Amino acid sequence: MRTPAHLLWIYRAYVLIFFLYLVAPLVAAGAFAFNDSLFPSLPWQGFTLAWFFSPVEPKLGLFHDERLLRGLGNSVHNGLIVAALSVAAGTANAFLFVRKDFPFKALLYILMVVPLVIPGVILGISILVFASMIANFADQEFGLFLTWLRPGIPLVVLGQFSFLTTITSLVIAARLQKFDVALEEAALNLGASGLRVLMTITFPFLLPALFSAFVVAFLVSFENFNTTLMLVGSDAPLTVTMYDRMVKVGSTPVLNAVSVVLMLGSGLLALLSVVVQRERSPSS
Repeated sequence: MRTPAHLLWIYRAYVLIFFLYLVAPLVAAGAFAFNDSLFPSLPWQGFTLAWFFSPVEPKLGLFHDERLLRGLGNSVHNGLIVAALSVAAGTANAFLFVRKDFPFKALLYILMVVPLVIPGVILGISILVFASMIANFADQEFGLFLTWLRPGIPLVVLGQFSFLTTITSLVIAARLQKFDVALEEAALNLGASGLRVLMTITFPFLLPALFSAFVVAFLVSFENFNTTLMLVGSDAPLTVTMYDRMVKVGSTPVLNAVSVVLMLGSGLLALLSVVVQRERSPSS
């Protein structure tokens, strides 16, 4: 059916407005990172890179701000650990729920998905209370001071792992469901061991999903605030460091500079994930 011209123009206008709505705040936030002003607001005072590279106050740049760089390092450290653990557990969950039948499978699947619908603040508080209760009991009854159950990086990793495993499980399971089990059966009939089949046939097929799940888990961990805020100790990640800076000092263009770096980094990782996720050609 031929689409009426006026409906086509309405559709194009809607798409344009939609993407402007998404992109405009990011562009505005990024632009103020290059404004030669002490405040991220108009009027425009001129172009500068001081908020990235200046080594002196009052325009101390991002790459000379030790506290922001330390927060960035903590976020990368936490993200890599959580992503690796989540992909490992998500792979095991994917094989379990896709390949196996066992009692209460549907109920356990629902329980696995539940962390996604629990507000991050509630999840963080619940983990903090539960961990503190165990730590206090161990301290009072056995004289054990379990520091990893106190607010800090281990508890942040545990809290993020609790819901990121759900995401990685769903991503990897979706890919595994497309796999033709006959390929494994043919390899086994030809004398290959189970481990060899897994490493040479199944895992190469799952590799795009494993990489994409790792990237998604890393990015979600990196930007997570609600759950992390409840569990953080002295080694604050970047999101908590930026929030603390906003509360104590107020908004400054250096935070916009951080936003520019994060947008570029997230965009490159997302683009790389899309490239890896593309289906291989039959000849490969």
